[in-house]
Amino acid sequence: MEIEMNQINTGKYHVTVIGDDNRFRATLKSQAVSEGVELLHITLEADAPIQPSEVEIVWHIPAIDIHGYWHPAAYRNRRLHVDWERGLASKATYSAPVGCLFNTLGRNRLTFAYSDAMNTALMSAGIHEETSMFRCAVKLFTEPMAPIQTYEAVIRLDARDVPYAESLDDVQQWWASLPGYAPASVPEAAKLPVYSTWYSFHQQLDPDAVEDQCRMAKELGCEMVIVDDGWQTSDNARGYAYCGDWLVSEEKIPDMRAHVDRVHALGLKYMLWYSVPFVGKKSDAWHRFEHKILTVFDNLGCGVLDPRYPEVREYIIGIYEKALVEWDLDGLKLDFVDSFYATEETKDKQDPEMDFASVPEAVDRLLSDVMVRLQAIKPEVMIEFRQNYVGPLMKKYGNMLRATDCPNDATENRIRTIDVRLLSGQTAVHSDMIMWNPNEPVESAALQFINILFSVPQISVKLDLIPEEHMQMTSFWLSFWREHRDTLIEGKLSPGRPDFLYPIISAESAEKRILCVYEDVVVNVGDAVPDTLIVVNGTLHTRLVLELMQDLGPVELTTSNCLGQVIDRRDVHLQAGLQRLELPASGIVTIQRKGRVS
Repeated sequence: MEIEMNQINTGKYHVTVIGDDNRFRATLKSQAVSEGVELLHITLEADAPIQPSEVEIVWHIPAIDIHGYWHPAAYRNRRLHVDWERGLASKATYSAPVGCLFNTLGRNRLTFAYSDAMNTALMSAGIHEETSMFRCAVKLFTEPMAPIQTYEAVIRLDARDVPYAESLDDVQQWWASLPGYAPASVPEAAKLPVYSTWYSFHQQLDPDAVEDQCRMAKELGCEMVIVDDGWQTSDNARGYAYCGDWLVSEEKIPDMRAHVDRVHALGLKYMLWYSVPFVGKKSDAWHRFEHKILTVFDNLGCGVLDPRYPEVREYIIGIYEKALVEWDLDGLKLDFVDSFYATEETKDKQDPEMDFASVPEAVDRLLSDVMVRLQAIKPEVMIEFRQNYVGPLMKKYGNMLRATDCPNDATENRIRTIDVRLLSGQTAVHSDMIMWNPNEPVESAALQFINILFSVPQISVKLDLIPEEHMQMTSFWLSFWREHRDTLIEGKLSPGRPDFLYPIISAESAEKRILCVYEDVVVNVGDAVPDTLIVVNGTLHTRLVLELMQDLGPVELTTSNCLGQVIDRRDVHLQAGLQRLELPASGIVTIQRKGRVS
């Protein structure tokens, strides 16, 4: 039976702590931070260390002017939930403990975030059908964890009427200010375009062919290559039975250091893929660690190493240190860290060789030590993680976050990169590797670039197999991105209509505003238009309807196609109101002010 452990009336909410474990005493305290923002401090105390059972912190708000729910793993689903649905899980290596209820204008109605991003928490905001109220909750201890005597955490409640993106950015800043959550430094190289081997080569790697692609990628504007899965095995079945030893397959790459040196000579940085937790059944490491495994994935031919053993952590870190030194790597792509979790069989395991009882705490120690020890070798080392492991602690463990795999899906790439950027702060956000069919119309292929302009581009096509026109298009969009990355990446980001999957996204710096339009809609260019306004047509339509809130006066209007070729340049006077412009599919209109209107 559920019993109420404690409750409190804050400035706006009636909050209740519910659980079935009366061994814990619960205390709630509310702290007003600013108008509309509260911190709810939760303390649980027991007389001795015990393994906690589920505890839920619950509050309600009326369903008024709320039309969508954003969370870090929503992807295309921004619908409102109901209160009988299971909450959305978050932990250090999966998603992030935050949710945002917003209205159709993209205004925040309630953003709630949790301070404990390490342990599993279920975040929920669901409609109660009988009352049309949202039942909001954070549920704790839903997965096995080590015994505790005291537990403290904070819920941040933000009900300000501000753009939803602003409320989420404030959450990431709050997390970054918490002890132990400071993000890692981000080298300049982490913010520049990348060539990836995954979609173009998969596991069938050949050093000469990779170097040829690197040469062409460098000429197009890429500054780094990420060599993905396949370098460590002669098996190309895309399984993980040979992971764990992390020795180079000499059948594929006879001399790894010489290969890396040749790529460096081309002017590119070099990163290498590793699956952090996996140890394959066909590896030598399996025999060493088969009794130090959290779980086994028979379908993948591998097990998950148990980081609660210092020997396991030291083995993993030692492999990375050795690779960084011996092969002169510039960084690592660390994959599958969300697979570190205990099962019913392993959650209560006791072994004198273990120095952690908690898997999340052991993972935190492992990944924190990876970054610290690799930075001691190379201060500018780069570590990439991919969605869904993009929470606040992942920004401590690494400095590059990539959208999860969505091959050939430009729209999904846009959604995923923006979702990651909303909580990224200064951490570099990369697109999933873009790819397309070489027989695509060039305007359609260009959409792959246009949809990821607000992230660092990663490319994964064989550049020698695409038509010359596609090469021109690729060269143009990479040069456009590099020219305007001060605005696209470092400017103020405003992704419109999350419920419609960001049909218009803008970024602004002091001198310019860039708008990317992904639907055939009237585009409100906003107030106080700067001297340079760039509008990118992210559709295959050949018209653009702008709504100007003010008279821009005399401007130079330049229209370019998806190859960057100027097809029209003229001086016009743009008045307030609707302006219909003709432009090519996947084209650009640049409006340059010639004089200020008094």
